[in-house]
Amino acid sequence: MIDRRDFMSAVALLAAAAEGAAAQTAGQPRTVLTQDLPSLTMNGWTATALELTYAPGAVSQMHRHPGFVLGYVLEGAIRFAINGGEPVIRRTGEMFYEPPGAVHSTAANASATAPARFLAIIVAEKGAPLTVT
Repeated sequence: MIDRRDFMSAVALLAAAAEGAAAQTAGQPRTVLTQDLPSLTMNGWTATALELTYAPGAVSQMHRHPGFVLGYVLEGAIRFAINGGEPVIRRTGEMFYEPPGAVHSTAANASATAPARFLAIIVAEKGAPLTVT
């Protein structure tokens, strides 16, 4: 069973590897995300890493994730809003966090002409669905 410290170390290594792949130019600034996490033991929880691609102009229906999400934009730009907030755009090399149960009122490719691709690490109780509509 992985403990919280080991899990967070693995997430940090994964993020660093993704940043290295996205930043091929010398002197490119590193993206860093510091985020307080929910108070939980993580016993009986799992982490699932998904690579998602949005076609140009693609929009997802409103949904939520029972656990928390750490994301990293690999290509293009995504537009999203949670819990009725203002939409934000995250571009290649940027990371984001979504708290448990946050409702995606907007989740879309920010471009009508180019694809967008991102890595989402969803951490939730084992057996819980990754997405709920």
